[in-house]
Amino acid sequence: MRIASAVVAGGLVLGAAACGEAPKDDNNAGTGGKKYQACMVTDVGGIDDKSFNTSAWKGLEEAKKENDNIETKYVASKAEADYEVNLTGYVNQKCDFILAVGGLMSDATKKIAEANPNQQFGIVDANPGVANVYPMQFDTAQAAFQAGYLAAGMTKSGKVGTYGGLPIPPVTIFMDGFADGVAYYNKAKGKNVQVLGWDKATQKGSFSNSFDKQDEGKKVSDALVAQGADIVMPVAGGAGLGTTGAAKASGGKYSVIWVDVDGCESTPDCPVLLTTVVKNIPDAVKEAVLKAAGGEKLQAQPGFVGTLANNGVSIAPYHEFDSKVPADLKAEVEKIKADIAAGTITVTSKAQPTK
Repeated sequence: MRIASAVVAGGLVLGAAACGEAPKDDNNAGTGGKKYQACMVTDVGGIDDKSFNTSAWKGLEEAKKENDNIETKYVASKAEADYEVNLTGYVNQKCDFILAVGGLMSDATKKIAEANPNQQFGIVDANPGVANVYPMQFDTAQAAFQAGYLAAGMTKSGKVGTYGGLPIPPVTIFMDGFADGVAYYNKAKGKNVQVLGWDKATQKGSFSNSFDKQDEGKKVSDALVAQGADIVMPVAGGAGLGTTGAAKASGGKYSVIWVDVDGCESTPDCPVLLTTVVKNIPDAVKEAVLKAAGGEKLQAQPGFVGTLANNGVSIAPYHEFDSKVPADLKAEVEKIKADIAAGTITVTSKAQPTK
């Protein structure tokens, strides 16, 4: 897979170092000796957020399936105060590779990594800029641009909405791409589809202020729907399940675009999901851990950035909406993917990871 080669090319510093000890060349990977311990600290959304935590854990589990010398475990953070405690706990347990999940964990990961320079860390959705932290970031604005164009082509009300969990880069990058995709559709078609819940120019919009409270997600999307949105994209982890549940209960009043991991595979709400803006977190994490467990010296710079060109981001199949999306709209969305990958269309966001 292209993402695998991209990760290798990008390099990972996930090496064989552990907990203040001198790095060894191979960690006995695949020899039946000491197991390679890959340990994950979730963000507050928890392991079953149907989103980025779930995706990262899937990557660890897939690495373990491919190399039975890898052992995996995780600890769930209940609050932001748990981040440093949980990361330090895994340092003390002498995990070979400690994975932090989510942009909110960036500061804690930087602090603990700097205090333990021989310990290998990885992080999803952030780049703390520390040599022993391998960053896995995703230019989701590119795939969200496709989703925005699709939403603009599918809306009946002429209004679509989006909201985030918190105003942080891994969230607003989706919202920027979505808004620009709608704007691109409007320009191409001479239409005036409105985006509710986000203003790219001012970087102001609607937020649930939670990645796990479904009632908070539902409140925000209810407000967007009350204003006329008939397609809503929550970028709020498990809180977004409040939106998908309400969409199901609405009897077709509105539909939802999910994010991070294909919602038709991860949630019970596929009938209301138009598509998903996918981050290929599982493959990025899997390849990182496999290389590290194999003793490869992997570099923190430039890290890994997932794009449409390397399959690090994408939009999911339309599933139950497949017959409802017009063929010409499907073709236009595919052409946008090719144009973005080729650089013919440039997608910008203040939240984009540096390449």
